[in-house]
Amino acid sequence: MDYTTDRSFDKVNFTQTPLSKGEYENCALNQCDFSNTDLSEIKFIDCEFKACDLSLAKIHKTAFRDVKFKECKMLGLRFDTCHDFGLAFSFDTCVLNHSCFATRKIKKTTFRNSQLKEVDFTESDVTSVVFDRCDLTRATFENAVLEKADLRTSFNYSINPEINRLKKAKFSLAGIPGLLEKYDIEISD
Repeated sequence: MDYTTDRSFDKVNFTQTPLSKGEYENCALNQCDFSNTDLSEIKFIDCEFKACDLSLAKIHKTAFRDVKFKECKMLGLRFDTCHDFGLAFSFDTCVLNHSCFATRKIKKTTFRNSQLKEVDFTESDVTSVVFDRCDLTRATFENAVLEKADLRTSFNYSINPEINRLKKAKFSLAGIPGLLEKYDIEISD
């Protein structure tokens, strides 16, 4: 297995020539196309993906340890199949629509300025996760742990307090309808 460290990949189309299986540490991946590729069993440690397209990439047993995603298109990723040991990442200005984090422990993850439409967080542990200015339209939260999660600046979420753990979670006044939606009540100023 290859071991690559301190390398930069710029504007590489990995749909033509797949990324070699192995371990990538402290690498920068800029404007690369990984869409529909197989990234299974690859380890990314302290790497940064910037302006990359990872849509529908296979990430079965892929390791993401302290990985940063910035301005990336990441439609339909199955994070529920990636390696969970040491799983740690952050997302800034990313499009993660239709992705799945079900059953993952992603404590203290930061999602900033990102689209999380129809993302599945079923049975996930999002303790102390920050959702900063994120669109959570039709995101699924069922039996999820949202303790100390911060959703004060996010919008379009619907979270049922009866089937999720919300102790010390932070919401804005404008987000209250998203917590009461299941009751079919009207809230006005």
